[in-house]
Amino acid sequence: MNQLAAAKRLIVKIGSSLLVDESTGQVRRGWLETVAADIAACKARGQEVIVVSSGAVAVGRRKLGLTPPLKLEEKQAAAATGQIRLAHAWQDALAHHSITVAQVLLTLDDSENRRRYLNARSTLETLLRLGAVPVINENDTVATAEIRVGDNDRLAARVAQMVSADALVLFSDIDGLYTNDPRKDPTARFIPEVHELTPEIEAMAGDPGSAYGSGGMVTKLVAARICLSAGCRMAITRGEPMHPLKTMEEGGRCTWFLPNSEPRTARKQWIFGSMKPTGTLVLDTGAARALAQGRSLLPAGITEIAGSFERGDCVLVKDADGKVLGRGLVAYSAEDARAIMGRKSGEIEAILGFRGRDELIHRDDLVMEG
Repeated sequence: MNQLAAAKRLIVKIGSSLLVDESTGQVRRGWLETVAADIAACKARGQEVIVVSSGAVAVGRRKLGLTPPLKLEEKQAAAATGQIRLAHAWQDALAHHSITVAQVLLTLDDSENRRRYLNARSTLETLLRLGAVPVINENDTVATAEIRVGDNDRLAARVAQMVSADALVLFSDIDGLYTNDPRKDPTARFIPEVHELTPEIEAMAGDPGSAYGSGGMVTKLVAARICLSAGCRMAITRGEPMHPLKTMEEGGRCTWFLPNSEPRTARKQWIFGSMKPTGTLVLDTGAARALAQGRSLLPAGITEIAGSFERGDCVLVKDADGKVLGRGLVAYSAEDARAIMGRKSGEIEAILGFRGRDELIHRDDLVMEG
């Protein structure tokens, strides 16, 4: 199976060293055009694509006349200046293929704070449904911690987890994982597939203080761990060639990290095993029957609500006899849920004053017992 072509939802991460010419501070437009053509080819066969792109600091630094090493506030200023140029470069490259680009600025905190995570996921899902290609950059202009090389590897993995992506491709200056740094050790052996991040595999990343380790293989293995836990396969491959996705698909060397479960299965495992319920919903007989048939939970089927919870929290779902049927992520706060329980979905906007989801818990966010 071609792992890349088989992905329904694909994330592509591009580092600044690939996208920006270090000697001039200019975007490598010719290379970017070939990436855009590859993305267009993926879209044409029905794949959804998200890009995680670095490069704002590298581009903006030259425009402001800043010379490394930069202070944090100088990096933030460079990011603010470079970001608009990067966005235009992506817009121009994909416009040739009649593809709409959407810029999304995220930080790692956005992927780890539950509320912001939900909002970001909703935005990305909507953009994909509307046929756009989200181009995500780390929001370096408001970062309160030091901007570190390699953070975008982790950010890309968090995005893959957030949107239940099938595959993440990390473009790098190396074509995959080796038993040691191949630039220093000619006997280093290439590893084509990894199914589990064992201590032996992690040791292959090398010393975090080395070029191979710092912002290199160490952060990529951190990203791989996030992806594997989310049921998303991940590849490391060389990004320098023109048409790097096409090159990879046609047999270019890469290392694939392959999970044991599909994204949705992994997501449901996460809901079931990792989240502490903060409330309870009691269902009528019809709603309990609908859930057993694999449907979502609608407000009309709720007879009682206990606990205090916010949108995105995990709640237990019980039948009228108190038996736990499952657990899921609720789309409304406890206050709003109480206002709409027992009512039809079409009445939600009139009751709450805004249009939320029709479902109180969508079936993708619901894990049944047994």
